[in-house]
Amino acid sequence: MRILYFDTFSGVSGDMTVAALVALGLDFTRLEAELRRLPLHGYRLRLSDRRVNGIHARTFNVDLDDGRAPHRHEHEHTHGSAHAHRSFAEIRSLIQSSTLASAVKERALAIFSRLADAEARVHAVPLDEVTFHEVGAIDSIVDIVGTAVGVTELGIERAFTAALPLGSGMVRTQHGPLPIPAPATAELLKAYPVRLGDGEGELVTPTGAAIIAALTQPGAPLPPIRIEAVGYGAGARTLRDRPNVLRLVLGTTAEVCAADEMIVLETNVDDASPELLAHVMERLFAAGARDVWFTPVQMKKNRPGTLLQVLAEPALRDALAAVVLTETTAIGVRHHPVGRLLLPREQVTVETDLGSVAVKVARAPDGSLNIAPEYESCKRLAAERTVPLKVVYQAAIAAARQRLRS
Repeated sequence: MRILYFDTFSGVSGDMTVAALVALGLDFTRLEAELRRLPLHGYRLRLSDRRVNGIHARTFNVDLDDGRAPHRHEHEHTHGSAHAHRSFAEIRSLIQSSTLASAVKERALAIFSRLADAEARVHAVPLDEVTFHEVGAIDSIVDIVGTAVGVTELGIERAFTAALPLGSGMVRTQHGPLPIPAPATAELLKAYPVRLGDGEGELVTPTGAAIIAALTQPGAPLPPIRIEAVGYGAGARTLRDRPNVLRLVLGTTAEVCAADEMIVLETNVDDASPELLAHVMERLFAAGARDVWFTPVQMKKNRPGTLLQVLAEPALRDALAAVVLTETTAIGVRHHPVGRLLLPREQVTVETDLGSVAVKVARAPDGSLNIAPEYESCKRLAAERTVPLKVVYQAAIAAARQRLRS
């Protein structure tokens, strides 16, 4: 199993995460190509090198094409951006309407969903009415989707984090001065090990906190790993007491099956149309659910109904229950913990005669491979080449087997 470890001795932000993923081995040209799948224009990516306290690190920036000064990242205390403000619903639509691979969409939406839920709690507004000011700007969208691309391209299956130094002082935002950590950051990092007052200024940004909350579990211990690569992503500021870099460690563990703890939320519905349930499923996935399914059931008074079940991380329980209770006629939601055993897996991109296809490869305990082409990737290619979907599937499986043999 491939493991990613966030060594956050100087905190974490979106741009530092993308820079460190490139330093780990994410191909920058590939990153640019994937980000072009977003219906988002008017910017250029800039990757550069920086030496911080003798450490060679990468920096990642987004420059605008219209002649304005580059929008500096929130890690530089510029929460008062004058750039576009976007609602969570708009950003969700932006990502869903893109041609990104389904795994990338899922991870990017999980990060934004965590952030939107935190903002909704802080400002006491419904989830879809949350408006991102700083995080709605182009560079922050690129940071989050770029992180999702990097995690997917590098085949990362689980992520862990060190304790987070939250810094001190005040930060300027669209709402005026706010204490550090920013309210959304504090909300996102509930149950995580943190060090309040450690460091000057803002060390963990809301975007960085959302990435941590979406990719890792609070307090989960890092298993023994074999280190494959180490990458450093530099922030813009110079810190007096530590190098301002995020260190990412990529490694593998010899576990045959990984284990994690999830929850299942469920409710019985006997008065919902299929259209309504389809909408509920979309909302639940956008809010971070790992899986959603429906089962026909026979309810009281001999009524046919539907059992709605949701698999999710425990931290998302309340947010997902709120979606169910808002979008259906249910007046209650049951929940219970479940354990999972997971085969080691990785996401790879294979080249076929028809084009590139994303493929998921899982390894069984006996060493055999389970190769599953990503549906959205195959669907896109089938439409582009005007060929049957099954032809793309067959080509992808053959290319994956050839690549793995070599």
